Amino acid sequence: MDKITIELKNVYHSYKTDNSNKEKSLNNINLKIEQGEFISVIGRNGSGKSTLAKMLNALLKPTEGTVYIGRIDSKNNDFIWEIRSRVGMVFQNPENQIVATTVEEDVAFGPENLGIHPPVIRERVDGALKAVGIYELKDQQTAFLSGGQKQRVAIAGVLAIQPKCIVMDEATSMLDPEGRREVMEIVRQLNRKYNITIIHISHHMEEACLFDRVIVMDKGSILMDGKPEEVFSKVDVVKGLGLDVPQITELFYELNKYGLKLPLDIGNDEEAVCKLINVIMGECGKDGNSN
Repeated sequence: MDKITIELKNVYHSYKTDNSNKEKSLNNINLKIEQGEFISVIGRNGSGKSTLAKMLNALLKPTEGTVYIGRIDSKNNDFIWEIRSRVGMVFQNPENQIVATTVEEDVAFGPENLGIHPPVIRERVDGALKAVGIYELKDQQTAFLSGGQKQRVAIAGVLAIQPKCIVMDEATSMLDPEGRREVMEIVRQLNRKYNITIIHISHHMEEACLFDRVIVMDKGSILMDGKPEEVFSKVDVVKGLGLDVPQITELFYELNKYGLKLPLDIGNDEEAVCKLINVIMGECGKDGNSN
């Protein structure tokens, strides 16, 4: 698979309001995303994250600045379909993406519209359904699937186009915890196995912790960009933006108020348990108590 870099340079975007004024939704965004990255974009409602997502496959164009998908300027309408075959979108409500009555027909819809030969479409559909774990549902009617199954169909439909990047705009927000977990496992597998860039827009901080890179947006700007443990260690800043932090970080943050000195840059639960035990044992040692 060829590699592509996505780059936004000095990107602004404004919406026209009812009174003909312009409301800025993106404010001087500079961002570079390399092939194979696994990224979560978080921010409260109105922060600009969904506008950013739509910039990445030319659903929206910059008011100012440039978005490059590989070497293609997103404002060049001659390459709009090439951009959208490279960057696939999975939206919040899978029912808005499902267009066919059966699973197999729906996944085939994208490749068919790209004019791909039927034998190749057959291979792509089977491969995409197997990749997301619903090959056995290929003959099922989409109307009778669960929410998690429908979201898998939506992901398979994008995957059948063989994109370099998949942007998931609040794609797990309508699912129950088990459905969210299943979708997260699928996208991680797609990232690792096929080196597909994943950009996940989310309100769920526990999901964001699963990614390699977290971008925090507010008022149309990027405020933080780094590893999840680095971002969430800035508890006061994150909370000041109206966002939550992961539960283990919240626990350590509150325990530190009682005199403990626990690090807030926690990578995972196992690491957290080890650090907590070490700190508690150290405090016991200070008191002369070995129990």
